Amino acid sequence: MHKKPLILVTNDDGITAPGIAYLVSIAKKMGDVLVVAPDKPQSGMGHAITINSTLRVQATKHYGLETEFSCTGTPVDCVKMAINSLMLRKPDLILSGINHGSNLSINVIYSGTMSAAVEGAVEGVPSIGISLCDYAHEADFTQSGTFIETIIDAVLKKGLPKGVCLNVNIPKLKSDELKGIKVCRQANALWLEHFDERKDPYGRSYYWLTGEFKNLEPTAKDTDVWANENGYISVVPTHADMTAYEALAGLKKSMEG
Repeated sequence: MHKKPLILVTNDDGITAPGIAYLVSIAKKMGDVLVVAPDKPQSGMGHAITINSTLRVQATKHYGLETEFSCTGTPVDCVKMAINSLMLRKPDLILSGINHGSNLSINVIYSGTMSAAVEGAVEGVPSIGISLCDYAHEADFTQSGTFIETIIDAVLKKGLPKGVCLNVNIPKLKSDELKGIKVCRQANALWLEHFDERKDPYGRSYYWLTGEFKNLEPTAKDTDVWANENGYISVVPTHADMTAYEALAGLKKSMEG
């Protein structure tokens, strides 16, 4: 008898977030599901791991699964704990999300959602990070369900190149407004940041990070930002290798002699 794929689900918004609840419901239709997710929100943690304090896991019953745990650590901690301590075998697929808010372009390096997926790829497991461009707690995740299933099914059947995971971003649109899926590249964009200085009741300064997202190539039609702005779900193949290969030759010549 054909064995069902084993799917690990995690996120960075916390184990009780609506986004992970919907992703678990999809994953249940496609394989045997385990959940290991943070016990509290861990957005913006990037690829952080816990090294200066202990990690604790607690069995939960949020999703009626035989194996589900909340973890006091980061999203990357959750993936490491799941693969190395909590699972009897490696999963066939890791799903991270669905995140409340965009992880387009430069946001991928700050994202706990995507860092969990990248860690999965480092561990040799096909992984997908999924985000909905809607920060509201009551965001509607169901409009993209069919497309998410299509992406998951393709990865389960075809796999991914070694070390590669997928960064999937869904625009805030109704199901009949979504035009489809675009496989594309990460846009060249950045945050124009500002630290808003405020005063506490004792007159001491504190700061609140604000900023404006700036797309540096607004006319390029092969990027994730363009895809989302034009009604498509963007899929960007992503990996942990941050080597600037185009700079190697020049640096070798100037530094190695």
